[in-house]
Amino acid sequence: MRRFSEILPKMNLRNIAIIAHVDHGKTTLVDRLLQQSGSFRENQRVAERAMDSNDLERERGITILAKVTSILWNDTRINIVDTPGHADFGGEVERILGMVDGALVLVDAAEGPLPQTKFVVSKALKMGLKPIVVINKVDRADARPTEVVNEVFDLFAALDASEEQLDFPILYGSAKEGWMAASPEGPKDKGMRPLFDLVLEHVAPPHVEEGPFRLLGTILEANPYLGRIVTGRITSGSIMPNQPVKVLDHDGRLVEQGRVSKVLAFRGLERVALDEAMAGDIVSLAGLPDATVAHTICAPEVMEPLPAQPIDPPTLSMTFRVNDSPLAGTEGSKVTGRMIRDRLLREGEGNVALRITESEDKDSMEVAGRGELQLGILIETMRREGFELSVSRPKVLMKRDSSGTLLEPIEEVVIDLDEEHAGIVVQKLSERKAELVEMRPSGGGRQRLVFYAPTRGLIGYQGELLTDTRGTGIMNRLFHEYAPHKGPIQGRREGVLISTEAGEAVAYALWNLEDRGPMMIEPGAKVYRGMIVGQHTRENDLEVNVLKGKKLTNIRTTSKDEAVRLTPPIRMVLERALAYIQDDELVEVTPKSIRLRKRHLDSNERKRAERQKASVDA
Repeated sequence: MRRFSEILPKMNLRNIAIIAHVDHGKTTLVDRLLQQSGSFRENQRVAERAMDSNDLERERGITILAKVTSILWNDTRINIVDTPGHADFGGEVERILGMVDGALVLVDAAEGPLPQTKFVVSKALKMGLKPIVVINKVDRADARPTEVVNEVFDLFAALDASEEQLDFPILYGSAKEGWMAASPEGPKDKGMRPLFDLVLEHVAPPHVEEGPFRLLGTILEANPYLGRIVTGRITSGSIMPNQPVKVLDHDGRLVEQGRVSKVLAFRGLERVALDEAMAGDIVSLAGLPDATVAHTICAPEVMEPLPAQPIDPPTLSMTFRVNDSPLAGTEGSKVTGRMIRDRLLREGEGNVALRITESEDKDSMEVAGRGELQLGILIETMRREGFELSVSRPKVLMKRDSSGTLLEPIEEVVIDLDEEHAGIVVQKLSERKAELVEMRPSGGGRQRLVFYAPTRGLIGYQGELLTDTRGTGIMNRLFHEYAPHKGPIQGRREGVLISTEAGEAVAYALWNLEDRGPMMIEPGAKVYRGMIVGQHTRENDLEVNVLKGKKLTNIRTTSKDEAVRLTPPIRMVLERALAYIQDDELVEVTPKSIRLRKRHLDSNERKRAERQKASVDA
């Protein structure tokens, strides 16, 4: 194998990130760039959205983890990083931007810049990146490319962009159809060539510093054959396999010393081993068991670590504990507290946007993150790996300022909906202490509402919004600031139905209980004492017996023997369950089931806990 430096002069290299709001077409654009650069053959079968390799990413149509790929165009290698668009995964975005010298800001030609566009662009502008604006999906019937360009300019100006950053080049096109051009009308026959050429012209070659080898860890992953792999950009020097290196943390303390076993680079969708990698390139290093994100991997003589980008603080936390229900261990293979603890600590190493701490009594772990989506993805990943656990209601992280005032996180919420539903949404969010800051038509009988709302008021609101807008409302949210506490917010008004017996639910019992409220379980479902089986129509909790069968008599009539017809139960998916529960309730998560339960399964313990809470509140 030849040395990388012999194949490409080090300046024939570009590093760019593709950043945008979720679902504006980033990953599809990368697919087209890979196809048209010849990274795979015309007849080669490649999955749609090839960069979304994670099962959850494919199911939800979102990018969760940053990915790197590489394209060769006119003898220049372009390293492309596909980044998440959700603010919940902003920890990924912030680190990625430190590896690149330019950014493609991708904006939907109909929707325009949305909160995550604002979030990611503000990070890019602060780091001095000069963006290229790509107006995607101009083939949409409701596309309005000219107005969207003006909105992007206004956004850049509001984010204090420099004169140079405001003078951004613009391309229009459709990633789905595979073309880009200088105007929305085309021409369409040049494919992605205008974008490739603009990247080479507008994005500067990587800045290379003098000195020995240094690399800042940016992405962490585990490989079953190579162990821990750390990806980052080489700031100075070069690296070869078997070269001695050391690892420094952000304070300059020595983490470990060792040798690099493999130097890997991205070529299309594959990683290939290199004999040598030079400064400016984005590479992956194997062979360092303790190195992680934000660590500096460097030559033994280096004493100062590279500066790491600060990460926005988490705003929500949840408690993860062992599943101690009577059904524990019947559906999952990883059920012990030690397994859960080790898995969460491993997650915390690679995901710097999460903060993981052990409780004082050592029986649970507190996981703090950016939002419900990020924490929900973690729980879903763990249950697919065979874990059983019980999870508490999401709790907002408060803090106090220098004068002792209690502060809470406020989010900017943008809701697009049909005009006739605007009244009910404004009313509901006002009840949740939200402040309406903008209301404007967005075309086609739709309106855009912008609120500043406390994070705790938004927990569980997504489902309510879909109900109130007949499924037409789209909500996007972004952390705005910490502001003085806005006072109490009305929580769930309904009580729950709690099982008094253990066994399998009986259809006749569920049918008799339907006037008490909608059920959450089906006939034959396994239940236990203290498990939540339905929603009460009143504010108080009610204990019920879902195992009570029909009394047998020797009298038979047609009306008595009619088949029991049950109303379909409420389907509790993970995100809905987390938003639904109260502080005295838990979500039991297993590979096969999601159940709701009371924290205290015994009714006497529940009454005792309620009395203690009432005396504390008094």
